[in-house]
Amino acid sequence: QVQLVESGGGLVQAGGSLRLSCAASGGTFSRSGMAWYRQVPGKQRTLVAVISSGGTTNYADSVKGRFTISRDNAKSTVSLQMNSLLPEDTAVYYCFYIQYTYWGQGTQVTVSS
Repeated sequence: QVQLVESGGGLVQAGGSLRLSCAASGGTFSRSGMAWYRQVPGKQRTLVAVISSGGTTNYADSVKGRFTISRDNAKSTVSLQMNSLLPEDTAVYYCFYIQYTYWGQGTQVTVSS
């Protein structure tokens, strides 16, 4: 049974940093791409960053140069380091287990101006 547990959200001032983590259980983590999405009320969930099983990364234009996605296959975790946060980064952030099409429960990130 696949499960994702996210942590690390919270409230931060603009310009600050947060690190989100997502711990996976079940499945074969090392063989799956992983992604982070975000969603604000009334809008669609959008891709923030993705990392392949081999470690190739891609980012939404809005976060390039500020966010870094990484993975630790030994710990079955994927992380999102978010720097230089902006108020428009405020959203619920979701971890996504690509191979199993499985979502985490989401973690709230709020950036105050």
